[in-house]
Amino acid sequence: MSNRSSAVQPAPHHLRWNFTVNLVDVSFITLGISLVSRETVLPVLVSKLTDSNLAVGLIATLYGMGIYLPQLFIANFTEQLRYKKPFVMWVGSFGERLPYLLMGLAVWFFALPSPPLALALVLACLAITGFSAGAGMPAWYDLIAKVIPVQRRGVWSGLSHGIGALMAIFGAFLVGTILDSYPFPHNFALLFALAFAATAISFVGLALNREPPSDHVKAPISTWHYARRLPILLRSHTNYRRFFISRTVVLIGTMANGFLIVYGSQRFGLDGATIGLLTAVLVASQAVSSLGWGFLGDRAGHKIVLSSAALLLALAALSTLLAPNAQWLMLSFALLGAYGSGDAVSSLNIILEFAATEDRPTYIGLTNTLLAPAIVVAPLLGGWLATTAGFPALLSSAAAISAVGAFLLASWVREPRQQPLPQSLL
Repeated sequence: MSNRSSAVQPAPHHLRWNFTVNLVDVSFITLGISLVSRETVLPVLVSKLTDSNLAVGLIATLYGMGIYLPQLFIANFTEQLRYKKPFVMWVGSFGERLPYLLMGLAVWFFALPSPPLALALVLACLAITGFSAGAGMPAWYDLIAKVIPVQRRGVWSGLSHGIGALMAIFGAFLVGTILDSYPFPHNFALLFALAFAATAISFVGLALNREPPSDHVKAPISTWHYARRLPILLRSHTNYRRFFISRTVVLIGTMANGFLIVYGSQRFGLDGATIGLLTAVLVASQAVSSLGWGFLGDRAGHKIVLSSAALLLALAALSTLLAPNAQWLMLSFALLGAYGSGDAVSSLNIILEFAATEDRPTYIGLTNTLLAPAIVVAPLLGGWLATTAGFPALLSSAAAISAVGAFLLASWVREPRQQPLPQSLL
């Protein structure tokens, strides 16, 4: 069995430096993404460009498909890199960040004369930024595992997302001001431009990482030979397989996330200020809960974070269903924000604890690629349910499925930190 403490720890001065620059990276990219939130701003934009609920569902589908699908296919390449940062910088600049500027230009020039073209360009750019983030994910998180030790990753992750969310509180009120003060579509175009600026600052933090060479670099193997070993990994690692199944159930339960704001707009009529307020509540909840999730994950393990967050996801859908007025939606988005921060803090950190050091990129890529069907299907299923059965059916279904996922994570999956690491099978 591999020893969890066998990895070489970074020197203290490099740890402090890398901890800080990665705070800059994650906090500013969190700010940028919040300015064009996939839960509030983008659904409203898409609903102005089309009346199709399926198009709203495509926001999460395209981004999620981009994030999750390419990771396994890039993991084999990633494990052969002694230095991960150059590859992450390459895909993170042109592919992950530049599309936000391109989306702004598409909305500025085409939203009024040709809404279908603007919609197509926005969704295409969203898919590109998701795909690029996904392609870089195994290498980026292996970089994080190299420069920040396991005992500090929860705090770093919680603190970085928390700082980003605190900055995004101001950004959320800026969202409301811009949406109400500028005419459509210039208001949305300006938000995309600001999002690009924030993500560009995050890139500076990424570039300043001091990365040591990898202790374990695998010899090149063919994609076919690599792929043949993956089913063996799934069959032999029972606890990891249970985790994957439980996570799949939770992710199907996210089917209503992008529709909370749409349902609220249709039921109560929401102006730009209210959308900004709900975005502020969402990111404030992320800020408040992120550091708490991080401390909990470091001390008790990330399984309890993910199972608790899944329960909050169920309560968010249920709260929206029962909301008597627009103000009640603040509770729904507070719960949704707490779920999102728990997922951000622990969903990748826990994967690292299932894997031997040399297999980390494979476990990250395998998990996220296998979860891609749930990510793709869930929002489309949500759009179909909203169209054919109505929003109450969608919200009640999402609440029930999320609760089942929370139960499976809590009762069926063993805390991986308390289990011996498997020998490398790859």
